Amino acid sequence: MNRFSTTIVFVLILFFSSLVLKAVPDKGTAEANVPIINKANISFRIGVPLWASEKRCTEVFNLFDKYKGVTDEITFFTSATHPPLPIKVFKERASILKIRIAKAKKRGYKAGINILSSIGHHNENLDNSLNGDYVNMTNIDGQICNGSFCPNGEHLREYVQTIYQLSAEANPDYIWIDDDVRFGHMPIGLGCFCDNCLQIFEKESGVSYTREKLKSAINEGSVEDKLKVRLAWLQHNRNTISNLFTLIEKTVHTIQPKMSLGFMTGDRFYEGYDFENWARILAGPNHIPVMWRPGGGYYTDNLTAELVGKSHDVGRQVSVLPKEVVSIESEIENFPYQRLKKAANMVVLEACSHIAAGCTGAAFNVLSFYDEPLDEYEPLLAKLQEARPFFNLMVQKLGRTDLTGIETFWNKNSFATGNIDQGNWLSSGNPLVSHDLYNIGLPTFYSGKNAKVTILGKDNILTLSKDEVRQILSGGVYMDAEALAQLNRLGYGELTGFEVVKSDKVDRIEHFTNHPLNGSFAGASRDNRQSFWKSEAFTLKPNNTKAQIISSLIDYSGDEVSPCTSGTFENKLGGRIFIAGYYPWTFMENKSKSTQMKSIFRWLSNQTLPGYIESFHRINLWIREPNQGKIALAFTNASFDEAKNVILKLRTANKTIKLYDMQCKETTITSSGADGVYQKFTIPEVGPWQIRLVSCE
Repeated sequence: MNRFSTTIVFVLILFFSSLVLKAVPDKGTAEANVPIINKANISFRIGVPLWASEKRCTEVFNLFDKYKGVTDEITFFTSATHPPLPIKVFKERASILKIRIAKAKKRGYKAGINILSSIGHHNENLDNSLNGDYVNMTNIDGQICNGSFCPNGEHLREYVQTIYQLSAEANPDYIWIDDDVRFGHMPIGLGCFCDNCLQIFEKESGVSYTREKLKSAINEGSVEDKLKVRLAWLQHNRNTISNLFTLIEKTVHTIQPKMSLGFMTGDRFYEGYDFENWARILAGPNHIPVMWRPGGGYYTDNLTAELVGKSHDVGRQVSVLPKEVVSIESEIENFPYQRLKKAANMVVLEACSHIAAGCTGAAFNVLSFYDEPLDEYEPLLAKLQEARPFFNLMVQKLGRTDLTGIETFWNKNSFATGNIDQGNWLSSGNPLVSHDLYNIGLPTFYSGKNAKVTILGKDNILTLSKDEVRQILSGGVYMDAEALAQLNRLGYGELTGFEVVKSDKVDRIEHFTNHPLNGSFAGASRDNRQSFWKSEAFTLKPNNTKAQIISSLIDYSGDEVSPCTSGTFENKLGGRIFIAGYYPWTFMENKSKSTQMKSIFRWLSNQTLPGYIESFHRINLWIREPNQGKIALAFTNASFDEAKNVILKLRTANKTIKLYDMQCKETTITSSGADGVYQKFTIPEVGPWQIRLVSCE
């Protein structure tokens, strides 16, 4: 959707006030010119077995027609397996897709092509896949993936140009680039370190490396020397994808100048997380609207906690997209598409949860890839059709307004700090601190911009300048003892308030002091059994008279063995700091600890936390920035128990909120009183694994 000037938006709002939600924020609140979105963007992705035969494809179309409104878009996969297709096969399929796309459009659907493999995912069906004079994706030890190819290879670029030409000529409404455009591929892990990539890197960095020398440079030597090479390599990865997307954009828009391109992503730390730049490349010089499909791993509902984990992955991806990217369809994938692997209710909740985290719709990849009757999928489509009005309502209320709340610190260079002290950089994994804090009703936030509180783990600050570190420490910061020790070593001790004295590996229990932040739980204990769940218990020492002790350590006899394992400090920059020396990331789900954490985060934010769940429930919460004085939020009861009398504390002067359930039923709830800048709203009940939408106008 195009961005409008303030005047045009105002006129359109007056004219279409009965049709769309006004979503342009006041100055000084959310970002200006937030696009107006009046319904969710919903797509279904269908595999080759569902469209290859005309009879089968007609059955799929009839199924969508039967459940009218369940989808707006039908997206056709080019392949059922994951390496690139031979050009001959791709050309044959593109000619069939041209017919299928025309018929889908005739039935009133937007229709597009999902190119499953531009460079390839992994080894599969190799006998029937692309082969020839192409450079395989190569890891740092020289091992290759036979089902994936280096995007810098000249012949691979010629191949990419050909398949995107064929796709554009099939006259789709849009073309999706799938998430094979990355550098993590089975069975080799991270790439690409082929000879050509090393030559390109030499031109970029001014240093010539063999694979062996580069491996030493990223894993050995001083922290400063390793970071320099790692950061340069991340930029090399960004450049590689940018160059590929420049080729794709020019190829498609030469044939179809107004065609939208879309890209599917996951957390792309190793690739350099350059989403903003890649989105603008794909838009081209004419600024054609770009689509995005953020994703992650949640394929079955065996582990329901993974659902919100994926929403957090999705939220990070959305947080770095430019505002002009409006169509953001979360990936909902039920691979291998066996109906009993994921309940229809969970598929609906997943789409809602990702919208709460920042998406404006969903792309469902949930239908069979076998040539068999589709009746087993009808209950799923019926449930999604029933949920469509709620998807629309969520997007109308939340739109592309920014989230606000507590950020777990990261940036596009965070991957460079993995295993920075010792070990293999390329096996370091996700660079974020993993924690339970977002499961107890604290508001989740994904961007460092305007964070109310920052959660800080060790090493991430190494990618920041001194001024940037001081800027973080001038706000609210929650950190563990290892991050504290690192900051002190780097010379920030006067801003942290504490120092690490020692640590113990067994038999320590946290004991809450008689401090106002502990409230009625002063004297409570938290025993996380170090003999079972290994974690060091740190003894801290205040290094400033303003530092205050929040908890101590006792042993199993009840004797105090450390006067301080956590504490607060307000530094000279105005920053509010909390140091957690005992299980800082896990085991927050008992009442005393979760209550203490809410008090602490409210204090850390200096009463600017936008809201939180005061009651003792397992709830995930997403709150949007105020928009023209309006607040919108969503929360999930992430439990198999019904949540009764959920208490929402919201930073607003308004005395009423509107609560919407998943059937769009609206209930007005009146505040039971103020707590400083917060109003208290009690929500009578929320069913297990249900989401609620709240609007405060």
